[in-house]
Amino acid sequence: MTRTVSPQSPSRGFTIVELLVVVSIIALLIALLLPAIQKGRDKALIMQSVSNLKNLATACETYGGDWADRQFTACPDDFGAVGGNCGTYQSTVACPPQQLLGWDVSGAMWGYFTGNQGKCSMFGYPGNCGNFIVLTPMQLSAADPYGAYRCPNTKAFHDYVGGRFYDPTFYAPKDVVPYGNIEKYFQSAAEFTYDQANYEDSSYCFSPSAMYDPRVFGAGLSTSPALTAADYASPNNNLPASYRSPAATRCKYPTLKTRMIEHSWLQNTPDVLVNPGFSGGTTPWFYNQGYNSAPVCSFFDGHTELVQCQRAQQAEQRAGKLWSRLTPFGTNGYYGAQSYDFLVDTSFHILTRFGIEGRDVLGAEG
Repeated sequence: MTRTVSPQSPSRGFTIVELLVVVSIIALLIALLLPAIQKGRDKALIMQSVSNLKNLATACETYGGDWADRQFTACPDDFGAVGGNCGTYQSTVACPPQQLLGWDVSGAMWGYFTGNQGKCSMFGYPGNCGNFIVLTPMQLSAADPYGAYRCPNTKAFHDYVGGRFYDPTFYAPKDVVPYGNIEKYFQSAAEFTYDQANYEDSSYCFSPSAMYDPRVFGAGLSTSPALTAADYASPNNNLPASYRSPAATRCKYPTLKTRMIEHSWLQNTPDVLVNPGFSGGTTPWFYNQGYNSAPVCSFFDGHTELVQCQRAQQAEQRAGKLWSRLTPFGTNGYYGAQSYDFLVDTSFHILTRFGIEGRDVLGAEG
């Protein structure tokens, strides 16, 4: 049999020019698709935060069902009767409830205890009155406004969520620093895990003004068109009923009053995520420190939306002062002196005038 052997044509490879064209096309496609991918990822993270706040809103309603529809509180109702003095309260009234964080794996209970004194002496609690700062809704001082409003993940409230201090519901995925520090505890069976280096409060906070009696941030709206001195009254947290948290039904504008909010600046953030205005180099920018900041907010009617600081400022301009400037924080309001830019000027949600009976935003402009 005769076999014909034919020469094989040499294969032709890509030229350098052709390879460069292919690489350029791939780079162009990546450049076109990357913003869309990043935008989609950002939207997914925001939607997770929206879901968290919806779950927390449900927890607020469940808590209210157990406590006569009232706002979360960690403070005795009659604390104002002794002028807001921890030592006097413990020696003459009662031992206050302690701000508990949860049981650890060894069976120890962690919390902010107010000390072994007065009527607390029989319990042998550790700590001291310095920890009362975490029982009150908010410290109305310029030095440290910390308070229970920053701690929705304490045991008194986390029992209505997932039963753990470090539950994912309490942390916004875009709040990268705290999220990264405590993500490893999300699957822990313990209610609380103590880690001094990585202790992190929730990404979300209550409205502290709404945790007080409405008179603390103003006696009431004036009947005259012009605002009177009473409308600008400094917070009075020493009334007998100042610390009795109001019922949610006292909210006059449930579609306009925020209930919980992302505390950090998470949308439209600057390149530098750490605020140099705070010592230590680890404190992030807060939600009200950028004009374009748009925190996810939960309202008293149950709906959730992003509220840009610009919108809150415009609401003030249209309706008059919606947040109190006569607190010890001064006219800059809640950490306003450490803001990122000079355009922002709002303390909505935190220092709302008339508390739960006030407004943080207005409806759509006509």
